[in-house]
Amino acid sequence: MSNIDLYDPKWIDLVFQDKNKEYGAYQLRKGTGNRNMKALAILVAAAVLIGGYLVWKIQADKAAAERQAYMEQLELSKLQEQAKKDRKEEQKIEKPKIEQPKKEIPQVRETQKFTAPVIKKDELVKEENQLKQQDKLDADVAVGVKDEEGVKDRNIEAARTDVVQAVEPPKPEPKVEVQKEVEQKIFDVVEQPPSFPGGNAALMSWLSSNIHYPPVAEENNIQGRVVMSFVVEPDGSVSNVQVVRGVDPSLDKEATRVVKAMPKWVPGKQNGQAVRVKYNLPVTFKLQ
Repeated sequence: MSNIDLYDPKWIDLVFQDKNKEYGAYQLRKGTGNRNMKALAILVAAAVLIGGYLVWKIQADKAAAERQAYMEQLELSKLQEQAKKDRKEEQKIEKPKIEQPKKEIPQVRETQKFTAPVIKKDELVKEENQLKQQDKLDADVAVGVKDEEGVKDRNIEAARTDVVQAVEPPKPEPKVEVQKEVEQKIFDVVEQPPSFPGGNAALMSWLSSNIHYPPVAEENNIQGRVVMSFVVEPDGSVSNVQVVRGVDPSLDKEATRVVKAMPKWVPGKQNGQAVRVKYNLPVTFKLQ
């Protein structure tokens, strides 16, 4: 028996030789090749469309993720610039003037200068320096009728230029107490801000990998951006985690959990010393 090409419609004529070709089976077999080609063409077209849609979807999701990361980095930059502006405004504010304590003038007792007597010859003594007789003294003195009481207290206040008041210099504060105050103080702006290990890109990647979308929020199609506030300690750990601007209780709770689970940061520094610094971080929740 010779080989028969099933795609060649000639085999149909061979099978239906000497048979009624008006029968429906002959017409059905006659159009089999065309139907197969149409089905194959439809299958190829559907595969191309589905493949193209999948490629477009992947590219669109990738572009959306990159755009979202860029917007978050832009917002972080705005927050840092605002913090710098606030710091400059604080520096412009004049420091209050410290009033110097008034110097107290010591009380000085009134004294008289004592001159030692010098014995000289009579001819060398001037007339104005000679002792006058009592009757001559009384002639130049006018005696009043009114009696007045003299001053009993001989302590008087007098400003003397030759008396220097000793003022004790202010005692320096103990360095230990100053250091404790610096360690306990929370700075809003510092010379070297704290940073996540690897930078902002590493921070966004870590958040996207560790955030678990709450099922309740996902079912109700709840999305938004939760702004968190926390303190980066001198050792890089995170404390005082708070929600500054919330969206939904479920999203707020998840954002708090993720921030508390972050690894240690690179601490901020002021005057070369690691200090406590307040930091604001937006956490974005978006359904794909």
